[in-house]
Amino acid sequence: MNASPGVLAKKCIETPLGTLWAYVSDSGVRAILFAESDLPRNGVHGDVVERPRHRTLCAVSQQITQYFSGTRVDFDLPLDPVGTEFQRAAWMALRQIPFGETVSYGDQALAIGRPLATRAIGAANGRNPLTIVVPCHRVIGKAGGLTGFSAGLDRKRWLLAHEGALHKKR
Repeated sequence: MNASPGVLAKKCIETPLGTLWAYVSDSGVRAILFAESDLPRNGVHGDVVERPRHRTLCAVSQQITQYFSGTRVDFDLPLDPVGTEFQRAAWMALRQIPFGETVSYGDQALAIGRPLATRAIGAANGRNPLTIVVPCHRVIGKAGGLTGFSAGLDRKRWLLAHEGALHKKR
């Protein structure tokens, strides 16, 4: 899941929550971000070219569209996010949260063997460059409240409602 040098390809994906841009390297999906996202903060650096017919970008677009239509609950994409070892561990733990379920930041910290790293987990989730595919929207506060989501709490609420997870906790 480390970064690879070179040109990134990108593709626009329209969703019920707004425009997403997908970025891929030679190694996999680098980022899936809402249009207003800070690209450098999310691992999108260097040359970027629009390639709407790129094989991996087409797979991203198809799977995201299926997710929003309710026909996909898991993603099968090669991933290549840029992050520290801790961030990548936190993001891998997010991928273990099933569709329609939520966990707390403390639960996620326990899942990576760092039970005291709750705040660091929140910071890592805030830098998750793979919106929806790496489901940081499924992490909620210890008391069950919606907290923090780089794309906004309204989008987080929508995604959880879409998954039927608004009032469920694993």
